[in-house]
Amino acid sequence: MQKVLVLLFLAWVCFLYYIGIVLFTSGFLLTRLELTNQSSCQEPPGPGSLPWGSQGKPGACWMASRFSRVVWLLIDALRFDFAQPQHSHVPGKPSAASLPFLGKLNSLQRILEMQPHHARLYRSQVDPPTTTMQRLKALTTGSLPTFIDAGSNFASHAIVEDNLIQQLASAGKRVVFMGDDTWKDLFPGAFSQAFFFSSFNVRDLHTVDNGILEHLYPTMDSGEWDVLIAHFLGVDHCGHKHGPSHPEMAKKLSQMDQVIQGVVEHLTNDTLLVVAGDHGMTINGDHGGDSELEVSAALFLYSPTAIFSSVPPEEPEVIPQVSLVPTLALLLGLPIPFGNIGEVIAELFSGGTDAHPHSSALAQASALHINAQQVSRFLHTYSAATQDLQVSELHRLQNLFAKASADYQQLLQSAQGAEVPLQTVIAELQQFLRGARALCLESWARFSLVRMAGGAVLLAAACFLCLLASQWTTRPGFPFSPLLLTSVACGLAGAILYAGLLAATGLKLDSVILGTAAAGGSLLPFLWKAWAGCGSKRSLATQLPIPGPVLLVLFLRLAAFFSDSFVVAEARATPFLLGSLILFLVAQLHWEGQLLPSKLLTTSRLSFSAPTGPPRHGGTYALRLGVGLLLCTRLAGLFHRCPEETPACHSSPWLSPLASMVGGRAKNLWYGVCVGALVALLIVVRLWLRRYGNLKSPEPPVLFVRWGLPLMALGTSAYWALASGAEEAPPHLQALVAGASVLLPRAVMGLAASGLLLLLWRPVTVLVKAGPGASRTRTILTPFSGPPTSQADLDYVVPQIYRHMQEEFRGRLERTQSQGPLTVAAYQLGSVYSAALVTALVLLAFPLLLLHVERISLVFLLLFLQSFLLLHLLAAGIPISTTGPFTVPWQAVSAWALLATQTFYSTGHQPVFPAIHWHAAFVGFPEGHGSSTWLPALLVGANTFASHLLFAVGCPLLLLWPFLCESQGPRKRRKPLAMEAETRGRFEEEEEEPLMEMRLRDAPHHFNAALLQLGLKYLFVLGVQILACALAASILRRHLMVWKVFAPKFIFEAIGFAVSSVGLLLGIALVMRVDGAVSSWFRKLVLAQQT
Repeated sequence: MQKVLVLLFLAWVCFLYYIGIVLFTSGFLLTRLELTNQSSCQEPPGPGSLPWGSQGKPGACWMASRFSRVVWLLIDALRFDFAQPQHSHVPGKPSAASLPFLGKLNSLQRILEMQPHHARLYRSQVDPPTTTMQRLKALTTGSLPTFIDAGSNFASHAIVEDNLIQQLASAGKRVVFMGDDTWKDLFPGAFSQAFFFSSFNVRDLHTVDNGILEHLYPTMDSGEWDVLIAHFLGVDHCGHKHGPSHPEMAKKLSQMDQVIQGVVEHLTNDTLLVVAGDHGMTINGDHGGDSELEVSAALFLYSPTAIFSSVPPEEPEVIPQVSLVPTLALLLGLPIPFGNIGEVIAELFSGGTDAHPHSSALAQASALHINAQQVSRFLHTYSAATQDLQVSELHRLQNLFAKASADYQQLLQSAQGAEVPLQTVIAELQQFLRGARALCLESWARFSLVRMAGGAVLLAAACFLCLLASQWTTRPGFPFSPLLLTSVACGLAGAILYAGLLAATGLKLDSVILGTAAAGGSLLPFLWKAWAGCGSKRSLATQLPIPGPVLLVLFLRLAAFFSDSFVVAEARATPFLLGSLILFLVAQLHWEGQLLPSKLLTTSRLSFSAPTGPPRHGGTYALRLGVGLLLCTRLAGLFHRCPEETPACHSSPWLSPLASMVGGRAKNLWYGVCVGALVALLIVVRLWLRRYGNLKSPEPPVLFVRWGLPLMALGTSAYWALASGAEEAPPHLQALVAGASVLLPRAVMGLAASGLLLLLWRPVTVLVKAGPGASRTRTILTPFSGPPTSQADLDYVVPQIYRHMQEEFRGRLERTQSQGPLTVAAYQLGSVYSAALVTALVLLAFPLLLLHVERISLVFLLLFLQSFLLLHLLAAGIPISTTGPFTVPWQAVSAWALLATQTFYSTGHQPVFPAIHWHAAFVGFPEGHGSSTWLPALLVGANTFASHLLFAVGCPLLLLWPFLCESQGPRKRRKPLAMEAETRGRFEEEEEEPLMEMRLRDAPHHFNAALLQLGLKYLFVLGVQILACALAASILRRHLMVWKVFAPKFIFEAIGFAVSSVGLLLGIALVMRVDGAVSSWFRKLVLAQQT
């Protein structure tokens, strides 16, 4: 089997998985239809004349305007309890002294107490996802973004739906904006004047806010505006950087309090002040999900003139966030945006303290009726365009609106009647509006069951392919090449057939369906081959030989994906499953009597004896490995982040950056621990490379390991020092610190990239020593003359050359007087593959560690220790065969995948959007990335899926490590005494130095087949996980927690699979690159020997 065939076959399997994921996603995470219809004053939302109170008013549209100006202060992440008034302390509740964010917006409380008819504070109920772009969309359109729109939070596009900003511009209003530059992409060219500031640098607490304050008051005093919008970001960034309970949050909220107080002093009587938060934040300062703290935002309204007929209630009213859109539209005399589903805040239309109760109620009913007409028109238009809404519920709402509208019209035509019928009309209109919003909420979670089923079938077929093909690799002469070529040809035929059908029918090309046609067509030859194999007499257990305990662990893990409680608790369940598998491995070694080292089960092709010799280790070897592995797993579990659904859980304090620590001594101590972990990691890797002789070569990669890795460690340590104390630096050093914060991370990443390029260029790190004379040892026998002319010739002669060089080197060491001149001696060939992989992993680990907080260096150290211990434990039970086939057992692959998942949680991640470490986007780029979105996405993705990448690239070590551990076999001993001297002497003469990984070259066909089998097994374990997540999301699509638990879990598993599959291909490609370089090196050696 050729090397290229292995990569192509694995790439084809990955393609099948990718298409299955994309097809399922297109049916599960659909976006709703966005209507481009526009509301206008010339087209009332329903039949009838202008509403009561607007006749004859100048500039009247659907309703006469009540304010000519609006100042909208949008404080990002202004959680409701940040603004909630703090009265006398209640025992049992937290005080302002214990929580820094409480009681800092005193101006709101003072206004509510002194002018109760002028102001109101509401608890704004936010619809998830609680990301800024989606909240801005809801705050201007009055609609609901769907779940998948969360992915657009950092790649915003212009809003095409009708919205408040567009209505203001159409009415000739002068809209001035200052703050978050997200608005520039959402509403291009809509502002008469704008001051945009970059919003993506969450570590910057002051630039945006200070920029707003520079322009806010001069703009208000100029009077050249009708609507002024100021979007402050400091509170949100402070939450991301420090969390809400940090003293910096108190400072930032106090600054916002001064801003509100200053704006109030500049207001005129015809101006409305709106202070709103777009979303809340968790106890860690994150947002994006739907926890109570995230969906609870503050909304404060104030006018210098009285606008409320009653005093505020003791507990602020809870209103949907989208209710602000129709309210502002009617208060400013604008049409309500066409797609709004919010309900007006009726008490704002009461007319103030001087209004008659009947007139006040009638004004509220008029506003609600206009709102209901607009929503009814939208439902009618939307249902005609998509047929998505539930028909029965839609008919019920239409009947309810018809009755409420008839009652309202009858009330207008009657004389001044009683107030009770008017309140009934108001209740009917509110019932309709709330029912319409509930209908849309439920209906827009729509699914395409056909696409979801097709995606699940493709994923299941890909898993089945991996399972069967992993067994076919051990069959001699299995036609993988014809199967792959036939599958590719059928896939292309399927894609061409689909494209031809579309061209004939004139339908639009769907790239997802095109890929599905190609994937389905390519599966046909495999399914035919599998069907033909079913007729054989081989049992199912023989064809699918997964051990029972491993199958049980996989089943428990996959079954847990169907329970929201287990998905939430996966961070605790994964170490348990990993520990159970470790205990099983130790017990299996004991039961099978394999607590001893790996043995050579067969003889080599050249019939050299391979005695097993005495055991390498005592009977407690595997037990000590298992105990050490369990201890490392337990230590890694100390670094955990609690899900939002477990309030009793307390996240590890070690996941926060050192910059958030207050005490200087504690910060310095932790900095020393982090640097110590970094140095320990470097020392462990160098000691391992030195143990196997991989630090003796003068090759460029070895020189880089000697000098480049310490430089990378030094740069990382220096960056940590700057990042943890940047705010404490003297003013005259601020510029130097800022420049170093940019240079150091980029230098470390550049060094890592250079090291990887050197490794790819010269992957064989071999030290060769040549002597002046001819060889004195046995002649290399070849079935050909001259240099090797084929790969088969080279594969035949390579193991002989390696043994030849070993004997030469051994003779040089054992004899004080040489019996003949020495021709050549080579070091490091026995670990040439694993040395390249370990070096590549270390080079990848440094930039990935740089994207995490400092104390995660301890987790990375544990990661490498766990990996080494697990590899040694697995190698203790894997026998070595010199002629093949080589296999990696299922329990090894399953344990490796579980270890990757456990490391994902130990690095402070959770499969939810609020837990994403956004700070990684600014490592080396503290000023942001401008208009670029791919680079920050790449950095954040590398931070999130670092464990997936490292373990996938290192997966070939599962195959290589048992051969590497052969070096721990019997060594040369002193000559024995007495009767055993002669026998032992003969044994020493025949004894060979261990060949280690060079045994893989004895059977190159089996080597390539083993790499293919390993890749297929790893893809199967990952594939069944994504399949289980897809099935859980589809089966539980109407579950209460689908968008909070199951959908994010599926998305994270899908992205993790993509990262892992790419990493696996890169790891196997690196092994093949080393193998090709070894072949070239031996080819040159053979030519030199025969000249």
